[in-house]
Amino acid sequence: MHICQLAGEYPNRWGGLGTAAYNLSKALASKGHKITVITRKGGGKYPEIEGVDVIEVKWAKLPMEFTRSFGRRALKSLQKLHRNHPVDIIHFHAPLIAWNEKQFRKANAIAPIITSLHGSWLGEKRGLQSSAKFGEPGTWGNVNDIGIRMFADYYAKFENIAINNSEVCVANSIATKNDFISNYEPPSNWNCESILWGIDAQLYRPMHHDSEDDTVRASEIRKKYTIDSNANIILAVGRLAARKGHGFLISSFAELLEKLPNSHLVIIGRGNLRKKLLRKVKQLSIQDSVSILGGMSFEKIAEWYRISSVIAYPSFYEGQGLIPLESMASGTPCIAFDMPPLTEMLDENVGGLCEINIKSLADSMYELLSSKDLNKLGSAGRHRVLDKFTIEGNANDFISIYEKVISNTKI
Repeated sequence: MHICQLAGEYPNRWGGLGTAAYNLSKALASKGHKITVITRKGGGKYPEIEGVDVIEVKWAKLPMEFTRSFGRRALKSLQKLHRNHPVDIIHFHAPLIAWNEKQFRKANAIAPIITSLHGSWLGEKRGLQSSAKFGEPGTWGNVNDIGIRMFADYYAKFENIAINNSEVCVANSIATKNDFISNYEPPSNWNCESILWGIDAQLYRPMHHDSEDDTVRASEIRKKYTIDSNANIILAVGRLAARKGHGFLISSFAELLEKLPNSHLVIIGRGNLRKKLLRKVKQLSIQDSVSILGGMSFEKIAEWYRISSVIAYPSFYEGQGLIPLESMASGTPCIAFDMPPLTEMLDENVGGLCEINIKSLADSMYELLSSKDLNKLGSAGRHRVLDKFTIEGNANDFISIYEKVISNTKI
């Protein structure tokens, strides 16, 4: 099959959607399928994969409206591609691309459309409202977040158009599917499945304690960032944006330090909240115990997962969230808020779930670090990922959907 993925994110423009599109492309190509990815221009040099072509298109750098701009140019590029290399399936990754009904009709004339639902604009808006409620720094400091808060209701209409003009929709969690059922207007005969994205379990792997290379590398990283060799490392990975809850985590970590002073918080992510977060760290007088690092390669992030004691994921909203799975695959327990979709991946057998308050998060981190067998939890998490959340499993699931849709449209 020739599968065309329309994805507003793709390496090196990283995000959960971009990671999913990249991993799926790689896995489908390994099974002999031809993949073309149409994405936004300007993300940097993308990784080359045999069997995967990437077409970059221009887009207007305007909050929310970039989805329409990218959508228009992506459609033109799709039509040109189809004339030269006929497309069998269009895989539309919402919400970072938006088409109106006329544009969907044009695309449907080319090939059947499968729409992946990576969360929703209305869900993003709720997440930002929650972050503001809990005093998260920068809730009005990011132009894209402001755009979501002001215009999510308007752009949700394009999500409604997508779910009403696709052969099949695939939500990235049961929570996302329920979000669309409750807050949007799907057709009465809506064909929607739920498939949680998997992760690269070869890249994200546990530390081999009998490996001299792993041991030396762990020591080098701790030394570089002045982290004591015996310190507990609490790691948070994610964009420095209000709904990710990093300010909330810093407050909880300050409470944890009172009980476990030999602990160090590491936050990895890009974003414009770094100065605000560092200011909060200084106000709490915990500068020596917190490191806020910029973006880095997947390979380097994977090293941090391996050497950390616990991963904290205090996000106020996710369509799915890949960080818990990357953590589990690395053999490191993850703690997050006790709410869907995180409960579709996490439980007390592989990590921890806590209430959405600073004390509960601090207490849960303390309990994991002081009372539980981290190695046992980490091993259980690794086995769960290998059993349920792999890239290969995603590829097989989507191939089945593609083939069924193509078969039905030929009847």
